[in-house]
Amino acid sequence: MDYTQERVATLHDYGDAHPDAPTERATVVVPMTEREYGGLAPESVLSTLETLDVDRVVVPLRASAEKAGAFADWLDSFDVPLDVLWCNGPRVADLLDEHGLNGDAGKGRDIWLALGTAADSPYVAVHDADTKTYSARDVPKLLHPLDSGFDFVKGYYARVENQRLYGRLFRLCYEPLVEALDARSDEPVLDYLGAFRYALAGECAMTSGVAHTIRVPRTWGLEVGTLGEAYDAAGFDGTAQVDLGRYEHDHRAVSGPSGLSDMSAGVVGALLRACEDHGVNVDYDTLPERYRETAHRYVRGYAADAAFNDLDYDPADERAQVAEYADAVRPPTDDDRLPAWRDTALSPDAVREAAAADLDAVDS
Repeated sequence: MDYTQERVATLHDYGDAHPDAPTERATVVVPMTEREYGGLAPESVLSTLETLDVDRVVVPLRASAEKAGAFADWLDSFDVPLDVLWCNGPRVADLLDEHGLNGDAGKGRDIWLALGTAADSPYVAVHDADTKTYSARDVPKLLHPLDSGFDFVKGYYARVENQRLYGRLFRLCYEPLVEALDARSDEPVLDYLGAFRYALAGECAMTSGVAHTIRVPRTWGLEVGTLGEAYDAAGFDGTAQVDLGRYEHDHRAVSGPSGLSDMSAGVVGALLRACEDHGVNVDYDTLPERYRETAHRYVRGYAADAAFNDLDYDPADERAQVAEYADAVRPPTDDDRLPAWRDTALSPDAVREAAAADLDAVDS
């Protein structure tokens, strides 16, 4: 049984962990897009949240005008204290324009909008809506360390389903790239970024103070960019990671729009920007090859692990994925992070009111 500690405090589930947690002082943020409308996984998530005594549930919703009203009505059918933020409604867009904050829309921007509202509570938990194995223990697990003096908490879990290893973007892109960077640098931020057992998990929790101070990438770099900000806001001593047990998510193709290759550009960009922000001297000329060499060593290890557990595994396919991800290993482009809420004149109440007015307009 695993009971080891990492550079950040690691809280294990040794069987049926269900810790006491201040759920009544927490807002839970559950981002959704119109593909979640009426789905079994989000329905299970919301039904489970009905059983928890939480302060608020905030759903930042990205949907077309044709779907937004019906989606909001469906969400309102659940017995939870709910705020729906229609993130791409016209009044919200105008409000962001007024403050120079409109631009690319994605999961990161949606969650950033929700954090402004959610940080009215002392604690904020964030998790995805496509989790097929969601448990009533997940939110208390994420929140418990915050009530014990930690400021930022990350969830982790094994991605093993249908006799296969998943979590490919983490296993084959993020993890070996962090190691390749760390081999040439002694900057502590790399120790921090490498300490998380599943750095790309969408599940995390934070104090309202942290929620007010983090800058959030607009799109695919959300999870990594948040870790770079958490390093400054919480550091090693203020960070914990918790075992969320067995998790099953939807899976993406490697290629094509919104595939893992597209996502890798955001992940790598956010990771390298965090490195540059914290003084890591990145040799971009040699990094792609060093990444490939490290990733191929990881493939060999995962092949052995899969064989050990009689899982299906295709090393050639995994090496082909490494080759695609290597194309993303280049200097980060323009910084698209949204500012910390404490550094903007935009009011979370104004966002809430604009989103509500947008939904009223499509219902009328």
